[in-house]
Amino acid sequence: MSAEYWDIITAEGVPTGKRIKRCAFNHLLQGEYHLVVHIWVKNSNGEYLIQRRSIDREPMSGEWAATGGSVQSGETSTQAAIRELKEELGISLKDNELKFVTRMVRKNSVVDIWMAGVDVSIDCLELQEEEVMDAKWVNEEEFKTMISNGEFHNYGREYFKHVFSE
Repeated sequence: MSAEYWDIITAEGVPTGKRIKRCAFNHLLQGEYHLVVHIWVKNSNGEYLIQRRSIDREPMSGEWAATGGSVQSGETSTQAAIRELKEELGISLKDNELKFVTRMVRKNSVVDIWMAGVDVSIDCLELQEEEVMDAKWVNEEEFKTMISNGEFHNYGREYFKHVFSE
């Protein structure tokens, strides 16, 4: 398996021309960021598809969290969102099936949040074992309860305001 590289960008998302190995992301300098995508899948019943991270996967091992990951060097945000959704859950989408929600700066990353409308049975998902140990559909009320009681990773009030407005 070859090393994964990330392009280094500014807080505004402008490429700096530099890149970094995935394993060295803690060495980003002040003002340096890498691009991350989060993909939210919502079905026609208004339920959100959430996933529980593998117990062996850092960070956030064993937590319920967003589907997503880092954008690889040379890849666009849209391409990464499509790749991550396919890798982690086995859901195939085309770029016109994704809706861009917003971009947020968080710690050493810039996060693009995407929304997709998909009706799929949990039984039809293909979970990437090294990344995902479980997945389920939850309605907005259940989801908010999981966030408030610490069952779901809390990305912050501003973040979820964008997710729940879609």
